[in-house]
Amino acid sequence: MAARKKAKAKRRKAPAKRPAARRKPAKKPVKKTPVRRAAPKARKPAARPAAKPVPVSPATLPPPGERIGVVTHYFSHLSVAVVKLEAATLRVGDTIHFRGHTTDFKQRVDSLQVNHASVPEAGPHDDFGLKVREHVREHDVVYKVK
Repeated sequence: MAARKKAKAKRRKAPAKRPAARRKPAKKPVKKTPVRRAAPKARKPAARPAAKPVPVSPATLPPPGERIGVVTHYFSHLSVAVVKLEAATLRVGDTIHFRGHTTDFKQRVDSLQVNHASVPEAGPHDDFGLKVREHVREHDVVYKVK
């Protein structure tokens, strides 16, 4: 058998020497003079913040007229409300007021429809359709304005 040759070790380069950092001569610590503060001024009495307006909910306002019914459904694509009359009659030409959580407007009744037929008047306990100017929601209350 032949003897193995030893592998030659590779020479490593010596790391580059960094130049020594120059140090600045140490300074003597400086004593700070104490800060003299002025005597505190008399404080003004704290101003009261302005009173915020109390939000008025529709339930706290007086009713704009006689309560005649409640909105049972709203068709947004047609802007038509279905109203259930409670105890009054409603005619074309009357002025009604819608009031709810986010609804508060009045309008004149231009047309009434009961079972898809135009009628001049709707009586108690009738469900009728009504074209409305603004968005109404279920459970909005309908008042007849005098």
